[in-house]
Amino acid sequence: MDTAMNYQTAQAKLSRRAGRKASLFEAGLVRTALGRAFAMLNPAAMIRNPVMFVTEIGAALTTLTLILDVTGQGPALLPVPYTLAVTFVLWLTVLFANFAEALAEARGRAQADSLKLTRARTLARKLEGEKLVEVYSDQLRQGDLVKVEAGEVIPVDGEVVEGAASVDESAITGESAPVVREAGGDRSGVTGGTRVLSDCILIRVTALPGQSFLDRMIALVEGAARQKTPNELALTVVLAGLSLAFVLVTGALWPMARYFNVELPIPWLISLLVCLIPTTIGALLAAIGLAGMDRALAANVLAKSGKAVELAGDIDTLLLDKTGTITMGDRQASEFFPLPGVKPLELARAAMYASFGDQTPEGKSIVELGGKMLADEAPQEADATAGARVIPFTAQTRLSGLELPDGNLYRKGAPDAIERLLTKEGKALPDGLSSLVATVARSGATPLVVLHNSKLLGVVALADVLKPGIYGRFARLRAMGIRVVMVTGDNPLTAEAIAREAGVDDFIAEAKPEDKLNYIRREQAQGRLIAMMGDGTNDAPALAQADIGVAMNSGTQAAREAGNMVDLDSDPTKLIEIIEIGKQLIMTRGALTTFSIANDVAKYFAIIPAMFMLAIPQLSALNIMGLASPQSAVLSALIFNAIIIPLLIPIAIKGVKYRPRSAESLLRHNLLVYGLGGILVPFAGIKLIDMLLAGLGLA
Repeated sequence: MDTAMNYQTAQAKLSRRAGRKASLFEAGLVRTALGRAFAMLNPAAMIRNPVMFVTEIGAALTTLTLILDVTGQGPALLPVPYTLAVTFVLWLTVLFANFAEALAEARGRAQADSLKLTRARTLARKLEGEKLVEVYSDQLRQGDLVKVEAGEVIPVDGEVVEGAASVDESAITGESAPVVREAGGDRSGVTGGTRVLSDCILIRVTALPGQSFLDRMIALVEGAARQKTPNELALTVVLAGLSLAFVLVTGALWPMARYFNVELPIPWLISLLVCLIPTTIGALLAAIGLAGMDRALAANVLAKSGKAVELAGDIDTLLLDKTGTITMGDRQASEFFPLPGVKPLELARAAMYASFGDQTPEGKSIVELGGKMLADEAPQEADATAGARVIPFTAQTRLSGLELPDGNLYRKGAPDAIERLLTKEGKALPDGLSSLVATVARSGATPLVVLHNSKLLGVVALADVLKPGIYGRFARLRAMGIRVVMVTGDNPLTAEAIAREAGVDDFIAEAKPEDKLNYIRREQAQGRLIAMMGDGTNDAPALAQADIGVAMNSGTQAAREAGNMVDLDSDPTKLIEIIEIGKQLIMTRGALTTFSIANDVAKYFAIIPAMFMLAIPQLSALNIMGLASPQSAVLSALIFNAIIIPLLIPIAIKGVKYRPRSAESLLRHNLLVYGLGGILVPFAGIKLIDMLLAGLGLA
């Protein structure tokens, strides 16, 4: 079984990577989409798209006209081969629209199929009392404890409650580098289907059967949970209204033509209707939405709905944690700063005691730095913690420490937290502490104050560095009109120094979890849309409140449940990319809508003169393209209307190229390229098709 699971995981990994790099028109996807395009001709499916539903009705009426003409029961106002050509092009228009949506769906289903290789029924070792009992993964329930050792597959979603291990998550994330999952922190969440590479962990099951992260991911990628976004629904209503208006206008042409003694063939009227209604955007609208979620997944972001991806494009305020997002996140103790009258070694010893039991990288670095200073005189953690009480760090107290059996109490924490503690105990702050804290903070380091019983000894400096290129990324966000707010537990002086160096617009210093939530609510009350990222259980309320809440896959189950997106890479800077994906989605929809409506102008100048210029010679002046004949004009416009749909599929699925710039600049650019282009391209296209038809003697 283990060999089989190795093969399945390897296959899933390869399939996921290949899926992300697959060509748009890969043969397997095209075959699947073609079959699906014909299946979607069912009117019950077509009615979801009002524009293409009208087109399908038109194609059906033209087919009926063709049958009547062939059997001699119709008026046969047009040659049968010509009516056959019009009918064929109309059905081709509907099939092209279905193909665009089916191709976008097929890309998602291909991703889902690769994920299903990861989801397998595996054996798990469930802890029952003191015994380990082998059960199948689908028999596990919430709260069960499961032991997983090196080489074994994690059977279900859960939280690590004991131990630490290196885990291969490549079958889910596509990233080959292993990650560490450990108990007691914000990196305790594990996902079913991933593999433990080293050590051993005890997991508490958090997901019900069929409701795991992988199950939900597959359902979302397959599109089973896809719903139209509010903007998509609004645009659909507008397109339906335009289609209804053009149906009425086209219907009014019939009595008008009779008044001028013009006999209008039904295929011409339907061709006019199909060319005037916004078939281009109507055909591509669903594909654009599906492709947005697909692009998010290609960036290793699981969006729980299309609405979340689209909303990301409208975000105007971005909340980012300082540590790990703006800075490298690897804060290390760099120097001890004793207060006057305190020996450096005394401060180092106290800082080490206060950090024993603190398993954070910062705590371990303090122990390491103190050990180097004290050398052979350094206290040993095993001896120091025997019988001692560890004071754990919490986001509320913002301090940690150790209480020894002899009553000695060592603590370290943020300056304001230590100040509140001493004030509560009725103790005064010593002279020189404020200036010492300010000196460390202004350098961009984080000061931690060390306390032995009620005596302040000095400050430990935790140094961190900005991520390379972060200033430029924030400049791009400002060009988009987005405010960046840095959230940090540092004191205001440190926060201000880092904010200035990074180029953020605002910062929240000495932040507690509830401060994020309150800030988000205040901003939302002013009409702003907020995005934030988090990984801990204490981030869950703010993630749920934010308009876009991105949870890290490495974070806790509570955080992943609260967010409306999950970043499989657990990259804190991914928010910037998510916003760009959202803006690209909105731009693509707007650009193709502009193009679709603009190219109706050219089709109008092609068809209207052709239909009436024999009865009303003055209308021939509108034949500015010099089309060969009325029959050629109508068929040329109809053919262009059909073939433009597959030509625009790459843009619909891959998106319009996005460059950070203001909304006004983007609007001008899109009107110039897609508005003016939407008018000029059909003129050229229809004329070329007309020349080809005339040259071949087909119309």
